Amino acid sequence: MGMINALHKPAYEHPKDLKASGGRLRIGYISSDFGNHPTSHLMQSIPGMHNPEKFEVFCYALSPDDSTNFRVKVVAEAHHFTDLSQIPCNGKAADRIHQDGVHILVNMNGYTKGARNELFALRPAPIQAMWLGYPGTSGAPFMDYIITDKETSPMEVAEQYSEKLAYMPNTFFIGDHANMFPHLKKKAVIDFTSNGHIFDNRIVLNGIDLKAFLDSLPDVKVIKMKCDNNQDVAGDTNGALSMPVIPMNTAAEAIINMINQGQIQVTINGFTVSNGLATTQINNKAATGEEVPRTIVVTTRSQYGLPEDSIVYCNFNQLYKIDPPTLQMWANILKRVPNSVLWLLRFPAVGEPNIQQYAQNMGLPGSRIIFSPVAPKEEHVRRGQLADVCLDTPLCNGHTTGMDVLWAGTPMVTMPGETLASRVAASQLSCLGCPELIAQSRQDYEDIAVKLGSDMEYLKMVRSRVWKQRICSPLFNTKQYTMDLERLYLQMWEHHSNGNKPEHMVKLQTVETSENA
Repeated sequence: MGMINALHKPAYEHPKDLKASGGRLRIGYISSDFGNHPTSHLMQSIPGMHNPEKFEVFCYALSPDDSTNFRVKVVAEAHHFTDLSQIPCNGKAADRIHQDGVHILVNMNGYTKGARNELFALRPAPIQAMWLGYPGTSGAPFMDYIITDKETSPMEVAEQYSEKLAYMPNTFFIGDHANMFPHLKKKAVIDFTSNGHIFDNRIVLNGIDLKAFLDSLPDVKVIKMKCDNNQDVAGDTNGALSMPVIPMNTAAEAIINMINQGQIQVTINGFTVSNGLATTQINNKAATGEEVPRTIVVTTRSQYGLPEDSIVYCNFNQLYKIDPPTLQMWANILKRVPNSVLWLLRFPAVGEPNIQQYAQNMGLPGSRIIFSPVAPKEEHVRRGQLADVCLDTPLCNGHTTGMDVLWAGTPMVTMPGETLASRVAASQLSCLGCPELIAQSRQDYEDIAVKLGSDMEYLKMVRSRVWKQRICSPLFNTKQYTMDLERLYLQMWEHHSNGNKPEHMVKLQTVETSENA
C-alpha cells in the first residue's frame, strides 16, 4: 500500500532557470543497460563528452553493476551516477531524481526489458525525452520529446508520435565503434586475385600495430581504391583509400597455415598474429569489446565456410526481422546473381531449418544460404568485413547491427518504410553519404543489390566509399554528436524556460566534420 500511495503524490515543482545549478543544464540519462548491452556499445562515451562548463550529467542505472568496463566507464565519466536498482520504490526513486534538480530526463529504455516508465509518469523533471534505446513512440502523455531526425521521422508521419519531434542535424543514431574498435580503422589483405580483381575481404588483417607489422614485411604493395568515378586516386591523401596487400610469401603462408591448422596465434618478426576465431581464448575483454585487441587479428572467409569466389550477401539481425516478402526479395537477388550466397546467423538456431525450407520452396538450394553462430561483439563486428554487401531487413532495420556492418566497411542496402524502426538504416546511410544504397521500392532494392553483386568495379568503388566515409562522415563521430545533442538540449530548455509547451524542433544545422574525435 505504501508504494501505491507514493505513486499518488503531489506533482513536483520544477525550476524555470538555471540558478540552482550554477548556470549548468542538468541532463539525466535513465537506462537498465549501463553494462554489456548494445545500448552502452552505442552511447557509452556520450556522458563523458558533455561540456562540463555548460552541462552536468546524471546517469541513473536501473540494473545492478555487471562489473564490465562499459559500466565502469559510464560511472567514471558521468558527473553523478546513481544505481536506482537499489531503490525499488518508484516514488522514492523519482524523489531522488527531483532532488538532483535534473532539467532534462532522458528515457533510454522505452518498453524494452528493465524499463521503469513509472518514473517518468511521476514527472520528476520538467522536460522528458525519448532517446536511442527504443525504436518508437512511447504513446505516453508524460514524454515531451523524441530525439530523432528528418530521415527517421519525417514531419509527414508526426501524427504517429505522442511526443514532439526533436531533430538532430544528421542522424539521431550513434555508435561508439571508433572508440571500441579502432583496430578496424585500417586493414591489410593477403593477395587474393580472381579474374583479374584483387579482393579486400578474403583474408583480412587488422590491428593497432598494423602499420609497424607491415613495415616489417618485404614487398608489401599499396593499392589505391577509387571512391567515385570522378576521383583521381593518385592525388588522394586520405589513408582510408589505401589498401596494403601482402604478397604470398613466408609470412603470408605462416598466417594461412595458422588458420588452416586451427592454431591460436603465431609470431612473425616479433609481432603476435592471432586467429580471429580465438579472441575469447586470448583476451576475453577484447572479445566483448571492453578492450582493444593487442595483436594483429586475422579474419578469413574459410573460418566461416564462406566461398572464396562468390559474392557474399549478409544479414546479421535476429531472424524475427525476416518476413516472407523480405526473404522473397533475397531469393530473387540470389537467382539474379548466380555466383552468390546469403550469410545469416543462427539467431536463434531453431530458425535455421525454417528459413532453409522456405528458401528451398522458392527454388534455392540449401547451399546458397550459409549460417554461422552468434559471435562475441568484437568478432561479430570484425567478421562483417568478409561480406560484400549487407541486405537490410525493411520491416525492422538493423539498428546497432547496421552500425556494426558499416563500421566494418560493408555497404548496406535498405528500403525505408513508414515506422521509425523501418527507417533507421536510411538515416544511417544518409549520414554516411551513401544515399545510392537507399531503395525506393522492392524492385529498386533488388536492382541495387544485383548491381553490387554483378559489377565488380562498381562494388569495389562503393565499398571504398563506405570504408572512407565511416571516418570522414559524422556517423561515428561521437564528439560532434554530443555537441549537436547539447545544442538540442539547450533549445529544449530555452523553449521551456520561456513558458512554452513542447513543440516540434525541426530546424536543422548542417554539420561538417573530417575526422572522428
